[in-house]
Amino acid sequence: MATPPRTMVSPSSRRGDAKLAWLMITPAVAGFLVFFAYPAVKGVYYSFTSFHILTPPKWVGLANWREMFGDSVFWHSLLVTAYFVGLSVVAGVLISLVTAVVLHRLTGSTVIRGLILLPFLISGVVSALVWQWMLDPQLGIVSRLLEKITGSHTLFLGDSHWAIPTLAAISVWKSMGYNAILIFAGLQTIPASVYEAGRLDGAGEAQMFRRLTVPLLRPILAMVVVLTVIGSFQVFDIVQVTTRGGPANASNVLQMYIYEKGFGELDFGYAATMSLALFVLLSAITFTQMRLARAGETDLA
Repeated sequence: MATPPRTMVSPSSRRGDAKLAWLMITPAVAGFLVFFAYPAVKGVYYSFTSFHILTPPKWVGLANWREMFGDSVFWHSLLVTAYFVGLSVVAGVLISLVTAVVLHRLTGSTVIRGLILLPFLISGVVSALVWQWMLDPQLGIVSRLLEKITGSHTLFLGDSHWAIPTLAAISVWKSMGYNAILIFAGLQTIPASVYEAGRLDGAGEAQMFRRLTVPLLRPILAMVVVLTVIGSFQVFDIVQVTTRGGPANASNVLQMYIYEKGFGELDFGYAATMSLALFVLLSAITFTQMRLARAGETDLA
């Protein structure tokens, strides 16, 4: 069989393609430089300055960092955030995984998938407002229903013990559909022959889920966990709308404290320092998670 002739590309044609490519990506590169790279560099610079918006930044070296390490409110906010992240990640990933498996095994309806994804498409502020009304101790439908069942009502957002679990539940409700769709997409990449082989070996549904589905979903689950951790550490909107860090700083997550320092007290230098510390922390957590989960590998052969 004759080999088809190779098409030669002239150097001038390659240069023309390169110019067109640069022209097409110029808006994206400009947006990245203006709205991400430049603010990031300025934020790093401000973290080493005393900057109160009305006066020029004054270089103070590591003074902000020393203040941060000795700031009890910062460490309290970090612990509160870690508590929120733990609840959101564990509950969110488990519920998303179960939901995705149910979708994959029991239904192929795009309508049901769309309904599950719908909460993720709703604004975080709108979601927080709706849940705040539903959990209102006097008029909220959830509180009234629980009062009829148990005979007492719970201050979900007004109790220091319930504030963070309630906020985590709202966060899980909002992000569960998106995570479930990601996992569902991963489930579709698993060949049906894998489950047929498992049935031939006498494995039940629970065994196949534990020994086949979960290991084969490892790269997808690792990505979902990383995204959930990053999103949970950056929680702000639902806290700002519902509790504003209360009661008694019980829900004063780190983003709320950074916001209060920056826009409440106008101490942008110290706020930038805490933001940079959060970035370093998230980078370390993400790198560790990716390495431990071996997210770049797959068990599908």
